[in-house]
Amino acid sequence: MATSTLLSGTRADRDTSAPVGQGRRIGSHVVLVLLALYFVVPLWWLVVASTKTNAGLFAGAALWFGSDFSLFDNIAGLFSHQGGIYWVWFRNSFVYAIAGGVGATVLSVLAGYGLAKYRFRGRSAFFALLLGSVMVPMTALVIPTFVLLSGMGLLNTMWAVILPSLLSPVGVYLVRVYAQDAVPEEILDAGRVDGAGEIRLFVQVVLPLLRPAIVTVLLLTTVATWNNFFLPLAVLRDSDLLPVTVGLSNWEALSNAGAGGEQVWNLIVTGSFISVVPLVAAFLSLQKYWQGGLSLGSVR
Repeated sequence: MATSTLLSGTRADRDTSAPVGQGRRIGSHVVLVLLALYFVVPLWWLVVASTKTNAGLFAGAALWFGSDFSLFDNIAGLFSHQGGIYWVWFRNSFVYAIAGGVGATVLSVLAGYGLAKYRFRGRSAFFALLLGSVMVPMTALVIPTFVLLSGMGLLNTMWAVILPSLLSPVGVYLVRVYAQDAVPEEILDAGRVDGAGEIRLFVQVVLPLLRPAIVTVLLLTTVATWNNFFLPLAVLRDSDLLPVTVGLSNWEALSNAGAGGEQVWNLIVTGSFISVVPLVAAFLSLQKYWQGGLSLGSVR
């Protein structure tokens, strides 16, 4: 009798827990779908809007294609408007992103590996300072950066954008966290016993093990530099030095009602669409690396 009562109680618990677990799964799926829509809908609007004429942007359905497919006309107009200045802006963004991304990745790997595997005085203080700098928004550093660059005579030069982009506290943190688990001390000690120097160990042993972290930091820093707006706006004046973000913002200001400029909203939208294509392609082609790097950082 007691056994049957126990079995019935267990069965009742399972019956009540099953709907609860199913409800939680449905709720989590709903949240994930909403988050996906939150990120995908703006990109979908950008794709649709880039196929419309200047007048078509303000008529018809916002999230569906119009009757007049004008993507190729918009691209042709974009690359010919104002003497093809968009090409110059795109090239500048590419230079800033590659120089800043590669430079920040190199410095982050060196600093993160050093903090993870070497013992030296003040290491904990340096890491605490690093974590504190992560909390400081980049916009708060624009004015001090402007003053420093002005003192060095680097305003209105490419170096005014590249040099500040070389610093990535988040990149250093990610590499340090990854190196602590991905680079065992036993491998380093074995290499030292075999007579390998620190540079050889770093190049032949450490770098291959840190590949996911390196790709992750490279993508994050490159995207951050590509999307940088406030710093180039503050330190650059020459139109031939502007990145895509600031250049399209200038076109937007001229297209606003009452500005007295030409309405080029279709070119602005098309330029925005073209500017995100390289970033999407980079993330999709390297996703197996940066997903692994971020997952280990989240576990830690």
